[in-house]
Amino acid sequence: MSTPLKFLDRFGAVLFATFACLISVSAQAPDLVLHSGKVVTVDQRHGTVQALAARGGRILAVGTTDEIRKLIGAGTKVINLRGRTAIPGFIEGHGHFTGVGNATLILDLSKVDNWDQVVDIVAEAAKRAAPGEWILGRGWHQEKWSKQPAGNVKGFPPHDSISAATPNNPVALTHASGHASFFNQKAMQMAGVDSNTKSPDGGEIIKNAKGEPIGVFSETAAGLVSRARSSSGLRSSPDSRRQKLRRQIDLAVEECLSKGVTSFQDAGSSFATIDVYRELAERGELGVRLWVMIRTSNRDLEQNLPNYRMINAGDHFLTVRALKRSIDGALGSRGAWLLEPYSDEPQSSGLETASVASVTRMAELGARHGFQVCVHAIGDRANREVLDIYEKVWANRHNGPALRWRIEHVQHLHRDDIPRFAQMGVIASMQGVHCTSDAPYVPPRLGEHRAEEGAYVWQKLLKSGAVVTNGTDAPVEDVDPLASYYASVTRKGKSGVAFYPDQAMSRMEALYSYTMACAYAAFEEDSKGSLTPGKLADIVILSKDILTVPEAEILETQVLYTIVGGKVVYDASN
Repeated sequence: MSTPLKFLDRFGAVLFATFACLISVSAQAPDLVLHSGKVVTVDQRHGTVQALAARGGRILAVGTTDEIRKLIGAGTKVINLRGRTAIPGFIEGHGHFTGVGNATLILDLSKVDNWDQVVDIVAEAAKRAAPGEWILGRGWHQEKWSKQPAGNVKGFPPHDSISAATPNNPVALTHASGHASFFNQKAMQMAGVDSNTKSPDGGEIIKNAKGEPIGVFSETAAGLVSRARSSSGLRSSPDSRRQKLRRQIDLAVEECLSKGVTSFQDAGSSFATIDVYRELAERGELGVRLWVMIRTSNRDLEQNLPNYRMINAGDHFLTVRALKRSIDGALGSRGAWLLEPYSDEPQSSGLETASVASVTRMAELGARHGFQVCVHAIGDRANREVLDIYEKVWANRHNGPALRWRIEHVQHLHRDDIPRFAQMGVIASMQGVHCTSDAPYVPPRLGEHRAEEGAYVWQKLLKSGAVVTNGTDAPVEDVDPLASYYASVTRKGKSGVAFYPDQAMSRMEALYSYTMACAYAAFEEDSKGSLTPGKLADIVILSKDILTVPEAEILETQVLYTIVGGKVVYDASN
């Protein structure tokens, strides 16, 4: 089990004192009682019990059904588990909160089988769109199609077929990874991009043999066209933009609660978005507890950071205490920054999407203002550079490991860097479902040796003593924790073949990675992550026991209730 278990012992005396105090005033009936089931506390001292009581938004007591039922009062909401399983609320360890909501408002291209289907979907949308209206979509991934598109370059589709179907509408379709975008001819014309346009630092304009852009732009290059869309969006009123943002937030809350996510670690929001989060949290209207990374330029950070560090605002619904930057791209788009060239594209080693100097400066600002630092790094070169940056910034500090800085994704490591996470106290913020989603193309990208040695090496990290968290990177993947949990314990994708199964987590390790490990990674282990008396009463009730059922049944498991602060906020029966 991971390092943060030690913190349960540290807080043990306080929590037991809290438990005794609460029981002594049990004349005040609990607000909520769960009984006659399996309550998996994820606390070694309590283990699995039969029942739980909560009052005032906190866990009051755990124990046997007989012990807890004695506390029931006239106003207590009682849920008979009937043998079903309750666990701590899932904590999404890395996702994009407003992106989850926005994904429901645009074309979903995540389930298409080939490029022709994408063309058909966009063509139908164009029939409904007003002239000049942007057609937006997300989720396509060329490596997951049953056939390659005609005229492809490096596997990427050319714009011709979609451009012919959308002469009057600009089109922007984001890659599933979020690290590349497709634009049609209309969009490129609006942005003034043509065969003479050069790729910017940290990005690539994919061009055909004639030197013409095919419509696919990776990493920073996508900004050349997306800025044209942003500029057109600025013509909408502030109220309209705010209403759209509020709609995205509401949809994200609804999606998360329906899938048992009670806390969400938001991997990059602007100051303007955080202002809205804070307003909603203070009004009690946020719904899901957010822990937010700020993503903006170093200049903006220098000007605004002192005003944006907040802990447990809105009764533990909003914490802003981290900074985010991406130093490389993704394996799917060959933007991950590697120590050696790609096996399937030997002329490329990926992209440095933000300079080492820029990331170092952000880390210095984080250290100065008391913010955690979180850097997206997927390739082995990117991970090594970030670890080196952290060591450099910590050179004159003695509390580096106590800062709990993080690397987001950690998908491919050189063997020499695996032990550095535990040695340095750096959090490996990983996503189980990325492993099985990416598995078909990882060996071609890296070669079998590098893939086996360093790709998604959960067990190597855990055994070294590192803290490994879990999540989905939604909307890159579905925010569903059960799908990522299944991937974590089986490493099996659609084919049913396990991807280096020796690196799979045990059932309890995977649950821990989605609860206590995520809480620890956010300095929240004293209030979240386990069903321990005194902690927040954030609970999920499942239709099956994911710790014991046959692995195929994990994906059949349903979220029956989601409880936040002792209140039922999602009931599958309604």
